[in-house]
Amino acid sequence: MQLRKLSDGLKAAYRGSNVRSRVNHFDGWMDRARVEDAGTNGYDHAETVREYYNLCNDFMVFGWSESLHFAPLSRRESLEDSQVRHQRLMIDQLALRNGMTVIDVGCGIGGPMRRVVQEADVSVVGINSSEVQLQQAKSLIAEAGIDHMVEFLACSFMDMGAIADDTFDRGYAIESTCHAPDKAGAFAEIFRVLKPGALFWGQEMCMTDKFDPDNNRHLEIKRELMRGIALKDIATTDEVNRDLETAGFEIIEAMDRAVDDKSPTTPWYQPMEGRGDTLGNALRRIPLGRQVMMGTSRLAEVVGMFPKGSADVVKLMDRTANAYVDGGKTGVFTPLYCFLARKPL
Repeated sequence: MQLRKLSDGLKAAYRGSNVRSRVNHFDGWMDRARVEDAGTNGYDHAETVREYYNLCNDFMVFGWSESLHFAPLSRRESLEDSQVRHQRLMIDQLALRNGMTVIDVGCGIGGPMRRVVQEADVSVVGINSSEVQLQQAKSLIAEAGIDHMVEFLACSFMDMGAIADDTFDRGYAIESTCHAPDKAGAFAEIFRVLKPGALFWGQEMCMTDKFDPDNNRHLEIKRELMRGIALKDIATTDEVNRDLETAGFEIIEAMDRAVDDKSPTTPWYQPMEGRGDTLGNALRRIPLGRQVMMGTSRLAEVVGMFPKGSADVVKLMDRTANAYVDGGKTGVFTPLYCFLARKPL
């Protein structure tokens, strides 16, 4: 049943395109970006991010969950339960109340959004530039019966010109502004659409204080993460704070919840490593499971169940999963730098 659903999703997402060619083109985005930095026009990082999600979304949902984000993990919980706990922390910190209007910056397929609407009884506007994710988000929101509480806007969070200044009571961005080619610019645009006094919660992917720019191994991990996740750069935690303040935000709290979370934790990357108690040990997340999925995808391509080139997408994601684990084990990378900030009155 799950493979059939994945098959239908992949066929709808790829729509008869040459997937293998698209993966090869995506994989070379860093070279194209370097040419752009040297002064040649043509590279659009927003298009690279959009293609990343259009290619990988259905495999991400199949292999991870409908909430496409990391969370502080506990051995007492499944990955999905830890994600729910993390989302409820965000809801509590934002002090959401009935009647508020909230912006979800980079809403993915609306996993956290559904919990926000259902548990906080607020209206949400979801921003996303991936047509594949938007279509799935709209379907899941309608299925949950909360489509009257949600609107979607297809645009980049770097330019939300269709939204007036001072519109939203609250905002959040979960692993989305890490894709911004100009983080201060992204925060400034979010700042613009929030009302004075509004709270903004974010979760960023960052290099930690353990990252040494003169260490070749550290640089290799950073480059592999940038390439695999379509990150123009990976900011340090200090740089995130600086960019928030440059945009005008007051930082109320900021911490790496991979190490500072008060609940008993297990490493955030462990579901992808496959050692010890892996929170239910979902086979499809661990290295062996990813290899099985590659083989399954190749077979499914032969019989016409998956579009040709699907296995290349799995291979790309497997390589990125290995980079996540390397970043976590060395301590040089975290996907859990979380902050709460306020737009001053």
